[in-house]
Formats: sequence, structure tokens, C-alpha cells
Amino acid sequence: MRVPARLVAHGLGVGLVSLVTVQEINGFLEREFPGNGNRCDEVGERWAVALLRTDAVNLRPGGIISGPTVFGACDAALYYACFTAIGIEPMTLTSELSIRFIRPARGTELRARADLHQVGRRSIIGSIVAWTDDITRPVAVAQGTYVRPT
Repeated sequence: MRVPARLVAHGLGVGLVSLVTVQEINGFLEREFPGNGNRCDEVGERWAVALLRTDAVNLRPGGIISGPTVFGACDAALYYACFTAIGIEPMTLTSELSIRFIRPARGTELRARADLHQVGRRSIIGSIVAWTDDITRPVAVAQGTYVRPT
């Protein structure tokens, strides 16, 4: 069941599923960001998982996924999570995002899961965990705020 974003913004969408599907988010990304390697892998109520399949462009010496690449995946996951609560709104923008790198990110796939903690009229706050091969061994944790267009 879909709930209009205006109801979700006022807390009336609590307990319901995502307002968008993985296919809708990925369709939007293909249209608006055709060169972007990030994709949405999963969505749920107020959460989303971003997936990036790495290649030589994303790697540092030693096969480590670069910090900016991990940061970008975390940012993408939070962007997608915002869509689960308000629908696809392209002008929802990063206001701030901070990250702590825990261990080197090695692997061919990088995932980041964002969970929303607050969805307000002007801002959306969430936290993100990034991992490669084992979700119980995160490579980074982040937190951030997105602002909604007025």
C-alpha cells in the first residue's frame, strides 16, 4: 500500500512499506545518472541498501576500495532511503554526511544500508553501515542529513 508523501511527512506513514520499489529507484538512476555505478539493491520501510560492483577505477593499491568510493556508496544509500519515505524527489540534497572508516574495504561488491531515524518537513536524518563480504564486519559507518526541497 502506498501512502502519499505528504502523509508520511507528518508521521502518518509509520508502519507501512516503502513508497518506492528497487526497480523504480534504479529506473530513475538510469535516466538521471546514466554513468553512475551505484544501484539500489533492497528497500524497506525507511531503509535502503546501495550496491556498487567495484572495478579498477574504484581501487587503491592492494585492492582496497577507495575512501571516496565508500563515502559515495553511503551517500547513495541515504539518498535511496529518503525515497522510501517521501517518494522519488530528485532535489532532495545532502546537507551533511560524516563517516568513520573501520577497516580496509576489500572485495568486488560494496554494500551500504541506510536507516532513517527522522523524517521531517525540511530534513531527513539517517545512519549508514557499509560492508563488503560480511555485513557483521562493517568497513565504515556514517550518519547524515538530507534536506527536502521547499
